[in-house]
Amino acid sequence: MKLEFGYGTGKQTVNCPAENLLAVLTANEIEHKRTGEEAVRYALAHPIGTKPLKKLVVPGQKIAIVTSDVSRPMPSYAVLPAVLDELFSAGVKAEDVTVVFAIGSHRKETEEEMRRLVGDSVFETVKCVDSDPEDTVHMGKTEAGTPVDITRVVAEADFRIALGNIEFHYFAGYSGGAKALMPGVSTPKAIERNHRMMVDPDAVAGKLHRNPIREDIEEAGRIIGLDFIVNVVLDEHKHIVYCVAGDKIEAHRDGCAYLDRMYRKTIPEKADIVLVSQGGAPKDANLYQTQKALENAKYAVRDGGSVILIGACPEGLGSRVFEEWLTSASSPEELTKWIRKEFVLGGHKAAAIGLVMQKAKVYLVSEMDPEFVKSIFFIPASSAEEAFQAAMKEYGPEAKVIAMPYGGATLPSVQA
Repeated sequence: MKLEFGYGTGKQTVNCPAENLLAVLTANEIEHKRTGEEAVRYALAHPIGTKPLKKLVVPGQKIAIVTSDVSRPMPSYAVLPAVLDELFSAGVKAEDVTVVFAIGSHRKETEEEMRRLVGDSVFETVKCVDSDPEDTVHMGKTEAGTPVDITRVVAEADFRIALGNIEFHYFAGYSGGAKALMPGVSTPKAIERNHRMMVDPDAVAGKLHRNPIREDIEEAGRIIGLDFIVNVVLDEHKHIVYCVAGDKIEAHRDGCAYLDRMYRKTIPEKADIVLVSQGGAPKDANLYQTQKALENAKYAVRDGGSVILIGACPEGLGSRVFEEWLTSASSPEELTKWIRKEFVLGGHKAAAIGLVMQKAKVYLVSEMDPEFVKSIFFIPASSAEEAFQAAMKEYGPEAKVIAMPYGGATLPSVQA
């Protein structure tokens, strides 16, 4: 059976005997009643756990709308017009609204990037700014000790709205909800304090209950005072197929349940070999981004099995700190020791890779130099087919295989 995986702007193919293939994990086929802006306007008209937005705001209030920066797939340009219509219909003035891009620990954005994210009309109607980790207000501290230091324009707003897309997150459980504020518009110190709990066994993708990172995020949201959310679920092509609006917990949970229906995949058992890709460009531009596919693949591979990670990575590793950690460590085990000792942004993804490597062998099919790939603990391969044949030779003719062509989106779980 011929399997195809996105690889940069092209593809990699693998010929896998049908009898060895346990599953090909793609999105579940469900009917989407509304898509795009129609889904957004419907959600705003039918909020979950709150009154409609236009009945919650008051003219004269300073309103902060927090949305994702250029590093996220959130289609703010398709959501913000409907949100602004709600606000303006309630008498809110454009000069009282600020759109704040949650840059977290990322770089500042250019004006052109901001305009592209929100669309020309929104950009020219309301003020649009990046969050500023150098200008924050201390609003308290969570039980876990995370300082709730929030960018001033959000902290001093009278009403706060968080936009975002909901997808599986490898240690916060899911993105979306209060995550727009913590870590979105917080400080590196606060982010590191929150993220250091990533080594907790309950800090995993698809888990909300007793996930210490998600609980910390939502406690921060309560301290800040997050008044309303608008979250979307996207398909593999980044189109809106579902939207929720309203309460920061109730609406978020509804969106998470919809994501589960689409992308949580039941498998009969874990496989000897897992073939996984991010789906090609731009999601496999570097290893820092491609790591997301590896993270989900770990739930499909048995202990002692092999993951074949397929990602072109034309930009290399993609993060200076990430590279420093991978190139300085003497073993995958050392990476996890470092993160337990001190959480460092960028290093956390290196540690996540180290955790997978302690469970399974990891092949990497990429454009990077094979010797360099080997030096960062992966097994280099020139093609997915080459890696697959090597793994089949190791596990034998009855090896069980799972394919994940959109590994960053699909979350496997073993059938109960």
